[in-house]
Amino acid sequence: QVQLVESGGGLVQAGGSLRLSCRASGAILVITSMGWYRHVPGKERELVALSSIVTGETYGDSVKGRCTIYREKANNTVYLQMNDLRPEDTATYFCYGHMLGNFWDSDQWGLGTQVTVAS
Repeated sequence: QVQLVESGGGLVQAGGSLRLSCRASGAILVITSMGWYRHVPGKERELVALSSIVTGETYGDSVKGRCTIYREKANNTVYLQMNDLRPEDTATYFCYGHMLGNFWDSDQWGLGTQVTVAS
């Protein structure tokens, strides 16, 4: 069974920084892409950052220049460094991974970690 476990969310003042981490575990052969989306109730899910072995790094427009995604492939872990946080960054952040195992290929999601930015 594959699991994505996130950590690093919390409450921060505007202008502050947070680092989120997500580790995938299970019978995984390859993770082709891994990254972060966020969701606010009443709004659509939004891409924050994605690291793909095919296309490289992609960032959502609202976080470009303020976030950096990086992976430790050996540990199946992805990190999201977020700087200059704003109240509009308040959301639940979900880790995402597209991965392959023996005879399976699927999208996996973590349970989410809350980020709250106080003004």
